[in-house]
Amino acid sequence: MNVKDKVAVCSRSFSGNSILRAELLARYQHVTFNDAGIQLKGDSLVEFLRGHKKAITALEILDESVIARLPELEVVGKYGVGLDMIDMKAMRAHGKRIGWTGGVNRRSVSELVVSFAIAMLRHVPLANREVLSGTWRQHVGGYLTGRTVGIVGCGHVGKDLVTLLRAFDCPILANDIRDYSDFYAVNGIKAVALDELLMQSDIVSLHVPLDESTSNLLNAKRLALLKPAAVLINAARGGIVDEMALKEMLQTKRLAAAAFDVFSVEPPRDMELLSLPNFLVTPHIGGSAHEAILAMGRAAIIGLDENQVPSIDFAN
Repeated sequence: MNVKDKVAVCSRSFSGNSILRAELLARYQHVTFNDAGIQLKGDSLVEFLRGHKKAITALEILDESVIARLPELEVVGKYGVGLDMIDMKAMRAHGKRIGWTGGVNRRSVSELVVSFAIAMLRHVPLANREVLSGTWRQHVGGYLTGRTVGIVGCGHVGKDLVTLLRAFDCPILANDIRDYSDFYAVNGIKAVALDELLMQSDIVSLHVPLDESTSNLLNAKRLALLKPAAVLINAARGGIVDEMALKEMLQTKRLAAAAFDVFSVEPPRDMELLSLPNFLVTPHIGGSAHEAILAMGRAAIIGLDENQVPSIDFAN
């Protein structure tokens, strides 16, 4: 145990978890938790982190303007798997180190995706709304079993989703910039171009990070490739899908349904989109399972001691 290192825990979820608190305090004596439950950003984030050598962050944005004002901060342990909120170029420039483990919440996200797919195929959100409003009407849906699922991004979560879909005998198409040919061969997956995946899939699930190459990846032109009966699922990152174009497609029934856990702006403000009967929304809960929270928290704790200055291809 290093009693000299001061640690700041920005994450409200981590700070409120008694198990993670105890495990961190077993390693570090001087810890500042976000017990006030404040959403830290900009100046408030700098003030919270100031005077600490190490930090655990989640969705807090660590950009150049924040990193440059924290010369004493040496290490960031990442709570969660997304890295789009951390400016890796600035981290390298200022000699900061990061401890990160990919895929620690994969089962939490992949199970949510399966629940989304079944819910939308069986019209669960719409049926629930109608019953609560006094309408008792049976909706005829369809099986997940046997439907073609397109997975955009076959990393940790995408691979885990493949495992769960075996029970449903789903033909699977995959698109990824990396070569996973061995995994595809073992699991009977067909690797295809993105446009082909969108045209052929009954369900499309997104599992790519948000960066320059994936921002607005599914723009209006690409969304128009989807089957009218398809279901689009995004439990990855907001900003990957053109939400305005998506809303128009759902309104005009050119797309049957969509389920999103993430948005370009959170919380989302487009109430027209959120209130559509063929749209299911959750508040970024992909990693919010008890088991995943512990796994992410423990990875962040380990990251305080096992870390590196991020390279150009960090996390790839």
